[in-house]
Amino acid sequence: MPLNRPALSLGSGPRGVQDARRWVVDACHDMGRDDLAECAELGVSELVTNALLHAVPPLTVRVRGTVEHPRVEVHDGSAEVPPMPIDDAEDDLLLTFGRGLGIVARCSTAWGVDVEEHGKTIWFAPSSEPGGDPVEGVVTGERVAPAREPAPDEMRIDIVGVPLRMYVEFQRHYRELRREVRLLSLAHESDYPLAKDLSALFGALENDLRDGIGAEQIEQALASGAATADLHVAMPRETAATIGRFIELLDLADAFCREKRLLSLARMPDQQRFQRWFLSEFVRQEQGAPAVAWKDAPVSRSQDPSSVT
Repeated sequence: MPLNRPALSLGSGPRGVQDARRWVVDACHDMGRDDLAECAELGVSELVTNALLHAVPPLTVRVRGTVEHPRVEVHDGSAEVPPMPIDDAEDDLLLTFGRGLGIVARCSTAWGVDVEEHGKTIWFAPSSEPGGDPVEGVVTGERVAPAREPAPDEMRIDIVGVPLRMYVEFQRHYRELRREVRLLSLAHESDYPLAKDLSALFGALENDLRDGIGAEQIEQALASGAATADLHVAMPRETAATIGRFIELLDLADAFCREKRLLSLARMPDQQRFQRWFLSEFVRQEQGAPAVAWKDAPVSRSQDPSSVT
């Protein structure tokens, strides 16, 4: 079964390095990957040390990827990309705090920095033996899209009665999934060709989803303490129709999660129902159908009412 070990939150003191090392070694043992424990421990020690010295909270450690190809991740609240290591053997002998990425590059089969909206994640796939030739890291992540000009065929779409807790879960799941398939395709493209295809599709549709879901309206509703919100979105008809492709992509991603035994879970049935309703509203209204609120949608009738309050 996939490992679903929750992320480890770290404090600001030196004990955080010890906790991270112990936690990652235990995770390797839990997966039956004792062969990776030494490099995982060495790499996470360097990353957490760097984060404690140079980054900002919150600081967390987790393991993702698959049992066959696990990935150790250290997340912090700074979006600043650290200096990449110099490919110089003499300099490597003088590694100090802040230069630990050179060590990570020598104890992994792939590694990189993923810049996110509220921080960054430095990740590495531990190798079975430390001290090999350094692996070149990659930088990926958020790119701010230019402001979209109003389109001549722009239409209004009303998403009525959005349960905010379920929407926030949807947003979190999508970002995690998008990031997961991107990193899998970077680190192990030949082993996971579907991850590469999914990553390309998610990237092509990302701006449509980001522009179309009324994020500012959601944030205002959350700040007010409301349980539900009505979204009023202006977007091109073509974009509204395209967003429906996410339904197919998310179903495909669930199958991929189960088949490849990702170290994160596929969607639960209630998540699937909500996401199908939410995304389908864009497609239905683009085709001329009236808005259907979540509470009136057929897919919501099997949903426990207490879970959306």
